[in-house]
Amino acid sequence: MTLAVLAALVAAFAFALSTTLHQRAAKQQQRRRALDLRLLSRLVRTRLWQLGWIPDVVGVGAHAVALRYGPLTLVQPLLASGLFMAILIEAGWRRQPVHRRDLAATLVGTAGLVTFLAAADPRAGVTEPGASAWGWVAAGTVAVVAGCLAAARRAGDAARGTLLGIAAGVLYGVSAALLKAVAARWHGDPVALALDPRSWALVVVALLGVQVNQAAFQHGRLAAPLVALTLTEPVTGVLVGATAFRETLSLTGVRLPLVVGAVVALVVGVRLGVSRAARDPAPARRR
Repeated sequence: MTLAVLAALVAAFAFALSTTLHQRAAKQQQRRRALDLRLLSRLVRTRLWQLGWIPDVVGVGAHAVALRYGPLTLVQPLLASGLFMAILIEAGWRRQPVHRRDLAATLVGTAGLVTFLAAADPRAGVTEPGASAWGWVAAGTVAVVAGCLAAARRAGDAARGTLLGIAAGVLYGVSAALLKAVAARWHGDPVALALDPRSWALVVVALLGVQVNQAAFQHGRLAAPLVALTLTEPVTGVLVGATAFRETLSLTGVRLPLVVGAVVALVVGVRLGVSRAARDPAPARRR
């Protein structure tokens, strides 16, 4: 479990650095529609977006290690710490001291995250969900993402960013579940990995998540998609972990109010962090 925690923190840092580069590149592109399918083809030709994939690859590797040795209900909330790491990354990038509001966001959010993990005490479940479990995950994912995309086409700029951020968060959460399943079955055979349908599903869902994520960053102020993405991804991971993977959280007795308070603190920390980012657009979330 210690290895899972360390690997998740490494992944969070790498994803935060990657998103710093990717969001800057996306903001430089002309906005066209809610989901511009040609956006990625333009981004891949920019040096800044290409550089962003170096830490992203490192993050995916660390994420896979974390999911191999730890439950989704532990690893996915830990990835939310990437937002608070990004605050420090941005301060170092600009060679400026950390703003007091940013420091408050980091302290409050980190306290909420630590309290949640300590009180909920996530425990591993099954390593391989059944076909029916994956079917329910797929149906729920399609329903939520399709609903968000349909609503985004008719929404205003800020609401569109929020809806696309929710869709991206769901896709990333499901990608993590697929990555966990693939990592658990990995035994050093690349042929078996290539033939595993979960690997192909992971590629499709992850690429769609990247596309929606980049589109979300183009609409409205940064706070709208960033809050939605930062909170939706761990929630999706916890839900899939608790249902498809049958992982358990301790929510009895005094633990329940502690978990509720921890979630509130995490939400406050995220909101403080992204409200500062919205006034001084510096990306702070994954991929």
